[in-house]
Amino acid sequence: MNLSEVKLVVTDMDGTLLNNNSEVSNRFFKQFEELKKRNIHFVAASGRQYQSIVHKLDSIKHDISIIAENGGLMQHKNETNVLLKLSNVDVLKSIEILRKTKDCYIVLCGRKNAYIETNDAEFISKFSEYYTAYKIVEDLTKVTDDDFMKIAVYHFKSSEEHILPHISEIENDYQVTVSGQNWLDISHIDANKGYALNMLQKDMGISKNETMVFGDYNNDLQMLQLAHFSYAMQNAHPNVKQVANFETKSNMDQGVETVLEALINSKFI
Repeated sequence: MNLSEVKLVVTDMDGTLLNNNSEVSNRFFKQFEELKKRNIHFVAASGRQYQSIVHKLDSIKHDISIIAENGGLMQHKNETNVLLKLSNVDVLKSIEILRKTKDCYIVLCGRKNAYIETNDAEFISKFSEYYTAYKIVEDLTKVTDDDFMKIAVYHFKSSEEHILPHISEIENDYQVTVSGQNWLDISHIDANKGYALNMLQKDMGISKNETMVFGDYNNDLQMLQLAHFSYAMQNAHPNVKQVANFETKSNMDQGVETVLEALINSKFI
């Protein structure tokens, strides 16, 4: 395994780079400076809102690329572009179906803000970790003044068990992804982290063999397939472990940092 070929490092955030307290380690920030010295570009790729990713990586935000909202938005070369949007018709159709699903909380994800139509304090305490810019509105279907990239849906027990079975009628029309234990995302049919990463690789002239990717959940599958150095976290969903070429330690044991240490040591300067 020749890590010295790597020019691009891409990592998911929750369950991957972030520990279970949603923190980025000081070790990573030190490693990032070493990656820069070796001309290795770093990309944060998440289902999170763009503003939330920037909040976590504020000190390095001008030196990295960001793939947010599961590929719906990308920031590269300090320019932020919405890649694939949901139309107002898409939004209305999806919300109508989701409102019939018991005990789920709907988040309409726009470029400017995320929008929710609940005052449930327990949900908001969970939701606000992922969405730092948000508004509470009376009716999500009345929100029109934004670019919508995704509808995120939360269930306190399991999105895979309690939401996914109820939205089968739209699975063929949209990108429907179980993105975490509690989250499910509905996006444009072509929107995923891999779509955005492929654009980035082409723009930078970087190949699959020069790319390293880390992930832990189903919304990481497409981008893992674009890297020879694809790593599933020890805590990853079984689907991710099946797709990834390699496995590293869990997010709580700094699995990303462990591999980055080996990468840094493989490139002498």
